[in-house]
Amino acid sequence: MANERLRATLLQQGMTPDQLAERVQVDGKTVERWVGGRVPYRRHRFAVAAALNVNETYLWPQALSTAQLADAAESEILTVYPHRWTVPRDVYGQLFGEADTEIDVLVFSGTFLVDDPGMLALFAAKARAGVRIRLLLGDPASPEVLQRSQEEGVDDALIARIRNALALYRPLTALDGVELRLHGTPLYNSIYRADDEMLVNTHVYGASATVAPVLHLRRVAGGDMVSTYLESFERVWSDATPWEQN
Repeated sequence: MANERLRATLLQQGMTPDQLAERVQVDGKTVERWVGGRVPYRRHRFAVAAALNVNETYLWPQALSTAQLADAAESEILTVYPHRWTVPRDVYGQLFGEADTEIDVLVFSGTFLVDDPGMLALFAAKARAGVRIRLLLGDPASPEVLQRSQEEGVDDALIARIRNALALYRPLTALDGVELRLHGTPLYNSIYRADDEMLVNTHVYGASATVAPVLHLRRVAGGDMVSTYLESFERVWSDATPWEQN
């Protein structure tokens, strides 16, 4: 059976089988056989995934055993923090400071980030350096935000925090490469991502995000935890509404 994911990825990136062959140092006919359905050796799967900037398990989901997938996923976990408030402040600065291509933030309000002028200055510097920044905040008019606020027992305080965060982000959105959208999802976790590394703040019913655990993840070949959260971000992003400033 042909590998339609590999074929589609090549087409999406405007790359021919011969060009991919040159990148991974194999014969062009070898790449054609991979597109036709043959599974490459693991070193070649890794090289192809790196060349196409996709996950190995996306192109060849059946290539790794359950044990190999579990090992790779475990290797993606750098640190587990029991609560968000236990994450050292400089971890966020280091995460975003090392971004070369993309920064993604998915939150309801995330005011603890933008309360820091230094973080806003870092985002601005990254945007001017060509880093794409996508910000997803909760829609203060959405029932999901109101429900979350009520679940935390803070009435409509979450709505006020979102409006405050939007006011702080306003100057940043004037920069090229920065886009802010509003979402109305239940938001099972918050995501702070820079290239292949991310912090995932899980959410707990009835408790503020600051007391919930945080996973520090980094993408590893063969692992799919980072990819799972990235796919979740993309789904929220695609359904979100661009913020229209008043």
